[in-house]
Amino acid sequence: MPIYEFSCKDCGNEFEELVFSRDAVPPCPRCGSMQTEKLMSACASRVQGSGPDPEVLKNLSCGSGGG
Repeated sequence: MPIYEFSCKDCGNEFEELVFSRDAVPPCPRCGSMQTEKLMSACASRVQGSGPDPEVLKNLSCGSGGG
């Protein structure tokens, strides 16, 4: 079950939520509004071993304009 990031359209609160369904839209924990939307999350990676190779890291991209 993935954790998604959401934003409330009514109060602007950004929050994370563990969701059981890909299409689930949880209410805002601050104001209770159902007017929430899923945000595009930054990508993360896990490196095993002695650490990342700097040459490989400089060529990675999240695909969303980030570096």
